[in-house]
Amino acid sequence: MTTFNKLKIFLFLSICLSSSWFTSANMHDDFLECLSHKTMNSNSMSQIIYTPKNSSYSTILKSFESNLRITSDFKPSIIFTPIDESQIQAAIHCSKKHGLQIRIRSGGHDYEGLSYISETPFVIIDLRNLRSISIDTENKTAWIQAGATLGEVYYRIAEKSKTLAFVAGVCPTVGVGGHFSGGGYGMMSRKFGTAADNIIDAKLIDANGRILDKKSMGEDLFWAIRGGGGTTFGIIISWKVKLLDIPEKVTVFNVTRTLEENATQLVYKWQHIADKVDDNLLLRLFLSSSESPFRRGQRTVHASFTTMFVGGVDELLHEMQKSFPELGLAKEDCIEMSWIESILFFAGFPRSTSLDVLLNRNITTNQRGYFKGKSDYVQQLISINGLKGIWKLFNHVDENSAELQFSPYGGKLNDFIESETPFPHRAGNIFMIHYGVGWEKMESSKKHIAWIRNLYRYMARYVSKSPRAAYFNYRDLDLGVNNKGNTSYAQARIWGAKYFKNNFDRLVQVKTKVDPTNFFRNEQSIPPISS
Repeated sequence: MTTFNKLKIFLFLSICLSSSWFTSANMHDDFLECLSHKTMNSNSMSQIIYTPKNSSYSTILKSFESNLRITSDFKPSIIFTPIDESQIQAAIHCSKKHGLQIRIRSGGHDYEGLSYISETPFVIIDLRNLRSISIDTENKTAWIQAGATLGEVYYRIAEKSKTLAFVAGVCPTVGVGGHFSGGGYGMMSRKFGTAADNIIDAKLIDANGRILDKKSMGEDLFWAIRGGGGTTFGIIISWKVKLLDIPEKVTVFNVTRTLEENATQLVYKWQHIADKVDDNLLLRLFLSSSESPFRRGQRTVHASFTTMFVGGVDELLHEMQKSFPELGLAKEDCIEMSWIESILFFAGFPRSTSLDVLLNRNITTNQRGYFKGKSDYVQQLISINGLKGIWKLFNHVDENSAELQFSPYGGKLNDFIESETPFPHRAGNIFMIHYGVGWEKMESSKKHIAWIRNLYRYMARYVSKSPRAAYFNYRDLDLGVNNKGNTSYAQARIWGAKYFKNNFDRLVQVKTKVDPTNFFRNEQSIPPISS
């Protein structure tokens, strides 16, 4: 190729890129002008709109980016933090009018960053200002705005009652908007089901800007948002949930055994009983590796049995002696505490920690690093040799960088048929596996991602098949994506069947009915049927 032709190509690409930037900048300005006309005066706007020209833009953007593995060539043109529903309606109108894609964020814990990245010009609607929580102890219900965190929800419930609770995840900074709409497994799920199982109403803004509740949205859409991912169908602004009766004291323990303390046999036995014990008991299992306390210079596997029992210590000891005597649980291993104190326990806080920490939305802000997660469901026992294969793979990754969580099913989770909500993981599952690996330096990314993918391949023989199921709240783009969030039923069905099994096609039908133009979309959103 001649120098002249190379120059022509360079100039052509420069013109295209300049044109693309200019178009994006125009879209940005037009959107802001539209929003100001639709909502409020410029003084009010400055308090809830962040653009790259604002000094606080980079601070609020960094608050999203705890997982440094997530990158994009595009940064949001605008971060919009509305304070009421009408402002969200205006943002939807202006986005449609001027072609800026919307991404919706409540807590921002999605593993692949789909609430805050895009490969096209976009605006983030961040719901952090919509976090009011209204508790009705008499009727045992609560209205919770989608920008509230789990920690805030738990705190406000406990503030009103010692004997009411709600079932959801253990991380206090997770936002309820995404967590509830993806299922919401927690430490009392064998007793009460998932968060989605306990939703009794919701308010959603659809692609036409209408505010809908359970009655006006209809049975199909209300079904879809309770486990099918809310941001596919609209912007969920609040949930009404059923609060749950609990005793004033629950019992917890965290007992760890190493390979030298018979961990392999204990993990194998755990599989036999984890989904069959008393519904009040949830025996969660964490697997990791580090230097052996018994053999200096050698690594070992640590199996930590982290447990919630909805009841007193004596009842728990009786159940453990009957179901799992091999663990050798003693009374001194157990702690009776209030349900709200157990939230701090499972989040890893010292017992002296004030409950006020649950109101801190920025607990994890400084914990920036690289992370990759995946998930599986187990329906038949993993053999002793299968477990030993996992232990070998632990030796191929840095110490303390990888962890597997085995989360038991059974109990109340079995009481729902697969199609009752989009969350299909019900009877027949012994436990769910969460795979996680973290690292500190970008140059280690390739090695650690290769490791977790290799482990995932190894586990194929031991987990569910046809489809190999996955948990939607542990989003995983390795399973497949829609091209930049564009409509593609065939591509979407690859990962859709894993997350939703036979419920995927009904979700597609709902999407086609309520958002046929695919206005609300991301790389793993439900597509409408192409016209």
